[in-house]
Amino acid sequence: MSGHSKWSQIKRQKGVADIKRGTIFSRLGNAITLAAKRGGGNPTANFTLRMAIEKARTANMPKENIERAVKRGAGELGGAQIEEVIYEGIGPSGIGIIIEVATDNKNHASATIKNTLSQYGGKLASSGAVTYQFQRMGKLVIDPAGKSAEEIELNIIDAGAQDFEEEGELVVCYTRPAELEKVKKMLEGQGTAIREATLTWEPNNFVNITNKVLAEKILKLMSSLEDLEEVVAVYSNFDLPKEFLS
Repeated sequence: MSGHSKWSQIKRQKGVADIKRGTIFSRLGNAITLAAKRGGGNPTANFTLRMAIEKARTANMPKENIERAVKRGAGELGGAQIEEVIYEGIGPSGIGIIIEVATDNKNHASATIKNTLSQYGGKLASSGAVTYQFQRMGKLVIDPAGKSAEEIELNIIDAGAQDFEEEGELVVCYTRPAELEKVKKMLEGQGTAIREATLTWEPNNFVNITNKVLAEKILKLMSSLEDLEEVVAVYSNFDLPKEFLS
């Protein structure tokens, strides 16, 4: 692997305060609903659901919202059913974009994403046109919590992670998708503080953006996609010089 998503790093630096609170809760609820729909409503037996609930609690999502999202996914509530859809897009300079969506109206979601992409010079792509440029991975965001860099590194290696990198005061490690739960449990058993655990799409190669105006356009596109209520996550393979992010 040549590197890891720069957009996820930018989002972490910006913080959740830049995204509307209502949108955050809707997105987290949809992720919980999808997880419960795929693997059942018991978080003890459904690791993906447990991760989604932990993320929602970290964002201070109300308990009743979480419980309602679980029941909806488990089929205990009426109303339209949420579906998971992955859209693939081509952005400015040919960057690849993967957009994970949870929606009860695929036609509306498709039209909204298509319109957002076109506003910034992008377009929807056919299935498989972008995903081959990425690989599916598990991702754990670690808070060193006073541990030395050497101790954290040894713990990550012992737990069987595939790769890791420092992001400011945090450490991010990557696993095979099927090993995310195992690695998380081993790290927690070693006393390592896990701030976030999720599945992600990581680029195989990057498209280097060296024009600042173009970089600003790409960042506006990514933020606009992230702000859509039905969007769960957005991934891309662009790379920017650090000075463009100041």
